[in-house]
Amino acid sequence: MLTSSLLRLLLTRSAKPFTFEACPPDWQPDVTGLDRFGLYVHIPFCRTLCSFCPYCRELYTPEKAAAYLPALLQEIDRTGQAVTRQLVSPGLKTRGERHPVTSLYFGGGTPALMLGDLPVIISRLQQYFEITDGIGIELHPQDITPENLQQLRSAGITMVSLGLQSFDPQALARIGRSEDRFTERLGWVREAGFPVIDVDLIFAIPGQTPDSLRRDIALAFERGATQVSTYPFIDFTYADNRYQPLDNKTKRQLLAELANYCQELGLVRTSVWTFAQPGTGKYSSVTRDAFLGFGLSATSLLQRSFAINTFSLDGYIGRLGTGLSPTALKLTFSLRQRAAYFLFWSAYGLLIDNQRFATVIGQPLEKLYGVEMALAVLLGLLRRSGADYLLTSRAIQLYHDLEQLYTTAYIDKTWSTARQEAFPQRFTLS
Repeated sequence: MLTSSLLRLLLTRSAKPFTFEACPPDWQPDVTGLDRFGLYVHIPFCRTLCSFCPYCRELYTPEKAAAYLPALLQEIDRTGQAVTRQLVSPGLKTRGERHPVTSLYFGGGTPALMLGDLPVIISRLQQYFEITDGIGIELHPQDITPENLQQLRSAGITMVSLGLQSFDPQALARIGRSEDRFTERLGWVREAGFPVIDVDLIFAIPGQTPDSLRRDIALAFERGATQVSTYPFIDFTYADNRYQPLDNKTKRQLLAELANYCQELGLVRTSVWTFAQPGTGKYSSVTRDAFLGFGLSATSLLQRSFAINTFSLDGYIGRLGTGLSPTALKLTFSLRQRAAYFLFWSAYGLLIDNQRFATVIGQPLEKLYGVEMALAVLLGLLRRSGADYLLTSRAIQLYHDLEQLYTTAYIDKTWSTARQEAFPQRFTLS
């Protein structure tokens, strides 16, 4: 299998590693040249800290949340005003007071712990951005109540992602969770009338079998899911898991089993790990060409850069309290690095859109990767669909392996570094 270094060399034509530099305190994101992008807001608070979860989170207290809200609103104002200035700069076509964006996602953490503040946050974002494709939120099972769901609908939420992980009590116990009326709670979500209902499931939990995984999938759709996202159990170096994930061979077998089962159910595969009912909307906070992130640890993907906010709650609040940027690190892409990033996440969504590549990267796909695309077709990894490329089942299996390699080589190291120091000076991903 390709190593991360060989893959980087193949796609970027360079052995140069990805290097993150400290972001200047007065840094502001530049959205010029982007015809569309999404928004992400990170709410870091949790009642308890699950051992398997790798994301940036803080134990919830009302005092922490009360201090976090004004800082978050300050970051929205700071970025929103910068975007507005860019739109009305001389030589740029004015597109009105608000910049159109595709979607808004709330992640965490447990965003519903700030449920009462969500309308304020959404309203502040809507001062600067016109959200065209809906608002999504991640929900912990404990927050799925009829009352909370009604509040979410009233706030304008149209998409929900439920972090159930499994319906199997034994599998849940092995990742530090417990089953708490999951089928009933999922029924409440269906009754609330959300157009998109995603259920997150983890596979390759120790003791999990193809039969138990099929039961999880069947139950999710029977109770109202429009989409199921199935993620392999990955043990991050800084996690505190009691159990190790199943081996890679078993992971591949389980993925093949669940893909075949979803096909039998008449579901549509919308990404490497996602399956949906035909004709339903898509919940995906990662497969976007570009996005602006707000909040602790949030990232922003722009035309030529990738930026990461500090993971330190005190650092985040402190920086914004003095009118400065909470962004800790920034990677400036070369042309081919940005193209490789686009291809990686496009492949996750099973489609490489030729026109979108040209629009985002500024170069035709065949000009940069004509030989590679032709070779991938010849090897049976891609097939043509008009001007675009679709991943074959063989390529999907390969991507499953590469994504976990990417997680270990890049995401784990990046987040580990960001967790150790509020504002690191520099680090490289070799």
